[in-house]
Amino acid sequence: EVQLAESGGGSVESGGSLRLSCQASGYTASRYCMAWFRQVPGEEPQFVSSVDTDGTTLYGDSVKGRFTVSLNNAENTLYLQMTSLKPEDTAMYYCRLGFACDYYFERGPGTQVSVVS
Repeated sequence: EVQLAESGGGSVESGGSLRLSCQASGYTASRYCMAWFRQVPGEEPQFVSSVDTDGTTLYGDSVKGRFTVSLNNAENTLYLQMTSLKPEDTAMYYCRLGFACDYYFERGPGTQVSVVS
């Protein structure tokens, strides 16, 4: 059974930093894609960033230059280093696992990030 578990969320002041982690288990493919999405209640999910096992990364426009995604392939762990956080970054952040970066099949429960001004 494939499972994803996020950690690292919390409350931080505007301008601060957080590092999110997503541990994947039960999946042994050598090629895959993992991504971060975020969602605010009542709104559609928003793409944050993705990385595949080739090292190709993508970022949403609102986080470019502030967030950095990375993947520890050996440990099946996805990271998101978030800096210069803004109140509008407040959301539930969750990771997704996919066969490719346009074909996700699993998601984690999420971790809450709150940025206070």
